[in-house]
Amino acid sequence: MKARVCGFVSMVRATLLASGLLLATAPGYATEQGDQRKDARDTRQDTKQDARKAKVDCKAANQKNNAECRQDKRDTKQGGREEARDIKKQ
Repeated sequence: MKARVCGFVSMVRATLLASGLLLATAPGYATEQGDQRKDARDTRQDTKQDARKAKVDCKAANQKNNAECRQDKRDTKQGGREEARDIKKQ
């Protein structure tokens, strides 16, 4: 009987230790993941502003027609999205 109680106590201790380790690492990972999402979001927002400015500059300079300026804007935004994905994968 005493061996059963001792085995049960050991199992409870191991379970508490394992759950404590999981709880200790979870907040750190969540914070890191949140920072990565924020950095990716900031990158996308900056890219949007850069793309808008590039389109306005393109139209003002009459370098290309409107469709070509729009395509340049799309390409710029797509590059920002790819950069944001790379940040989140780190």
